[in-house]
Amino acid sequence: MKVAILGAGNVGCATATDLAYRGHEVALIKTSHALHDDNFNYLIENNGRMILEESGEEKVGNIKKVTRDLSCINEAKVVILSVQSKYHENLIKSLMPYLNEKQILLINPGYLSTAFVLKYAQGKELTIVEATSSFIDCRIKKPGRIKVGFRNKRNPLAVFPASKKKETKQILDNLGFPFYYLDSVIEAALHNPNLIVHTVGAIMSIPGIESKNKNFIMYYDAFTPSVWNILEALDAEKMDILEKLGCKRISYVEMAKFRNTLDESMDAKDNFFKYAMLPNREKGPTNIEHRYISEDVPQGLVMLEALGDALHIKTPITTALIEIASAALGRDLRIEGRTPEKLGRENIKKILEDAQNRPENN
Repeated sequence: MKVAILGAGNVGCATATDLAYRGHEVALIKTSHALHDDNFNYLIENNGRMILEESGEEKVGNIKKVTRDLSCINEAKVVILSVQSKYHENLIKSLMPYLNEKQILLINPGYLSTAFVLKYAQGKELTIVEATSSFIDCRIKKPGRIKVGFRNKRNPLAVFPASKKKETKQILDNLGFPFYYLDSVIEAALHNPNLIVHTVGAIMSIPGIESKNKNFIMYYDAFTPSVWNILEALDAEKMDILEKLGCKRISYVEMAKFRNTLDESMDAKDNFFKYAMLPNREKGPTNIEHRYISEDVPQGLVMLEALGDALHIKTPITTALIEIASAALGRDLRIEGRTPEKLGRENIKKILEDAQNRPENN
């Protein structure tokens, strides 16, 4: 299958290599000059050859096309957007001339970027898929080589409009990843683990981040019993929104266990802490401008607050965390975030209606 991947960072390169290894014809498209230019240049010079290191084995993928040309997406059946969520809106706007109604646009992770697609769709009835999180946890070790740390056992995602779920599933399952299909893109947006664990963990650890001389490791150090209480309070607001939409009230730890499945017999909370204590955790955040705050608050928490506003559900913990993070960074993170105005109230309404009128509800 022809697949185009937008974003040549850690996840984009790993996904491209993995798909190429399995025989798909992949185009990897770099969308900026921010990071990993050395790896991108290496791929151009070496005919797209990249190695995945995983569990003591090496897998070689030969990426068919490595380019900066966005127009290459019009050749693909599946277009995967794999860039930081704060860049989604501008990139989606730039893609619109090249997308067509026969394609599937998979946004990974989504964070309700379906609203941005609707905002710039120009009358096109596009098939949009939102994933909850990256399929492969990895890092580029050096040009041409990626180290895989972890693979999800299941990858939850959802299709918009929901009426296209069956036909979209038939196509995406050919990619070879273990997908699990949720009922609505709102579920996929709200089950992004970064929304809950990154924001609470980083915001409540600001003193540790600033005082531990770059030796802070959030997953090891942040989640004391009191901080865990805050995490659960935020998670409850997320579940209030899911419940209002007729979706299952699934907690962060339950979804984490479902996605990662380190031990099926283990309690969900214990499973999270087992995952958190894996020995290959990297140090960080090392400063409060880290993406755990500067991305996941405006793109995640502000989006959650916007959904609460649309559904008339109170989200005081969400709002408090946004205010604390904004004060710490010295700027209003809503200005750069996914407010109702940025997402478009009409677009949110369409997504809510699709969630409430999905085939499972009829």
